[in-house]
Amino acid sequence: MRRTAIAVAAGALAVSLAACGSAAESGDNSSGSGDSAAKGDDIKVGLLLPENQTARYEKFDKPLIEKKIKELTNNKAEVVYANAKQDASQQNQQVDTMVTNKVDVLILDAVDAKAIAGSVKKAKDAGIPVVAYDRLAEGPIDAYTSFDNVTVGKTQGEALLEALGDKAEDGQIVMMNGSSTDPNAALFKEGAHSVLDGKVKVGREYDTKEWKPENANANMEGAISAIGKDKIVGVYSANDGMAGGIITALKAAGIDVPVTGQDAELAGVQRIVTGEQYMSVYKPYAPEAEAAAEMAVALAQGKSLDSVAKDSVDSPTTKGVPSVLVPVVSLTQENINDTVIKDGVYTVEEICTAKYKAACDKIGLE
Repeated sequence: MRRTAIAVAAGALAVSLAACGSAAESGDNSSGSGDSAAKGDDIKVGLLLPENQTARYEKFDKPLIEKKIKELTNNKAEVVYANAKQDASQQNQQVDTMVTNKVDVLILDAVDAKAIAGSVKKAKDAGIPVVAYDRLAEGPIDAYTSFDNVTVGKTQGEALLEALGDKAEDGQIVMMNGSSTDPNAALFKEGAHSVLDGKVKVGREYDTKEWKPENANANMEGAISAIGKDKIVGVYSANDGMAGGIITALKAAGIDVPVTGQDAELAGVQRIVTGEQYMSVYKPYAPEAEAAAEMAVALAQGKSLDSVAKDSVDSPTTKGVPSVLVPVVSLTQENINDTVIKDGVYTVEEICTAKYKAACDKIGLE
């Protein structure tokens, strides 16, 4: 069992990574809109998030970004918010609306990284810099903040192998990857395969449409039928929402095997407490959200990103994007107190409701 939190250095990127140069060296990527140099604290920031199925966006990302922007602008900035609800076409329209409303900068978490590229160019052509948030959108983005997503997958794969132990040689696992439209999902998958390949047999593997738990549930039911319930020894799930759907299918079939996750959603943490889910990847949202806010305000005000963005990343369409990459932690029963509780993400009372009280007591969570 893993006994300590594993903090992962953000330098192990699979995408091209190099020290971020000066604003002049970075060209257009670190410059704001044409007339933004005269801007003070009275700025308008557009915030576009991809969906509301995953609890993190409305509960953590949105309020954290808004709070930091207000702090950085003496409470004078206006944040204009829209959620695409997993609809790429709707998000393109939302970008158009932000351009029409003449926001000074845009923070964008893309539903579909490729489909959004044209809208990013529209914003850029209108003199509106774009900060890609959490997912590396294509098009002429000016800045990017996320986690080291290949290492997220490695962390999940390593935890699954640890949970399996000798059983890794005895059966097969199912890999439930995220949506094929999300570039992060491909990076999670890459990291997981780099750890799992050659150590355990992958019986079935899926790219789960729209990250939806119900789609993961259906995929898992199909995998159980195809492989046989006695041959499945574990499941790689790319996030907690899908893990919930997977575990429902496993329970219905009478299968109890380790399942991974990501995002440290409350339901996921509670499943870890009970032992239904083995681990989740805890991604501290505050540093990511604050970095996005800092870069957005700097770009809107025509300032350099040098003091904020210490790395750079290459997207398929843009090279040398100034970036902030945040470390991640493998969350298991052993470090709930030292992670999500210590950081104020959840209280013990929120986790240990009546349904989970006995399980919390058993692992010393009080």
